Amino acid sequence: MRWFAGAGSLALVVVVGVLLRGGLTAGAGADRDAAAGQALYARSCAPCHGTGAKGDGASAAGFATKPADLTDGRLVNRLPDELFVRVIMDGGPAMGLAPTMPPFRGNLNEDQARQIVTFLRTLAQPAFRPEMAGPLVTPAHAPLQPIFFNHVIHAGSFQIPCQHCHADARRGAAAGLPSVQRCMGCHVIIGAQDNPEIRKIHDYWNRRQSIPWVRVFKVPEFTYFPHKPHVRAGVECQTCHGPIERMPRVGADRLGHFIPDDLINLIRTRPIVRPLTMGWCVDCHRERNARKGMKAPLDCVTCHH
Repeated sequence: MRWFAGAGSLALVVVVGVLLRGGLTAGAGADRDAAAGQALYARSCAPCHGTGAKGDGASAAGFATKPADLTDGRLVNRLPDELFVRVIMDGGPAMGLAPTMPPFRGNLNEDQARQIVTFLRTLAQPAFRPEMAGPLVTPAHAPLQPIFFNHVIHAGSFQIPCQHCHADARRGAAAGLPSVQRCMGCHVIIGAQDNPEIRKIHDYWNRRQSIPWVRVFKVPEFTYFPHKPHVRAGVECQTCHGPIERMPRVGADRLGHFIPDDLINLIRTRPIVRPLTMGWCVDCHRERNARKGMKAPLDCVTCHH
């Protein structure tokens, strides 16, 4: 027994040592990446974004829209690393931003872009923590919309509440879409002069036309799904629609049913997708009733009356 206890203690020491060594190695690697990123930033980014990344570089003095203050943690801490990398590599239009941010693909590789992002993370105030920014979500069936409305910017960075744009959700069956006038409430000024996507909003406004958004989520015609009671019960939009705040282009997780769905259900593993099927909805009602003591209806006529 003494030998067993001694061996266990030795193993514990070894494990702790490996973990500490791994943490120190990771920390040293991050420091090296930040230092390399700082040099790359000074060479490629500082002329427009400024030496302190506050958007006050000399080359951007004539821009209609001033470059973002990349040290403002309130705005940048929630943005995924991948968004920054895509903007650096493919330019602002890749994420629906102004083309005054040019692509650096050919001058930088993706590893170098990530080093720049690592450096920028060290400048954020309040300080950045990795858990603040989840990864980008790119649904396979996200349709192209008439305007590239990037939810990562609006809902993720600026924290615009869903119901600011989808105001009918709390009082009706459908969530509704924002009017062009509501979009113009912000974009009559913001990005109006140098962003082609925002210019499209102005074009619809000047023509007095609504924006022909492509519908993404839809339940069958024989099903009645009212948003109002779900919103009032505190059901988050992401429960059914997924992490919208991390989707550059919004799409359903999956359209239709596939054989893997049956295999996942067969081994009794909770699906990672939101199929928006009757069984999925009923399971959600049952879970909330059991876990939160709610009274979500389970009878057929609630949705099929």
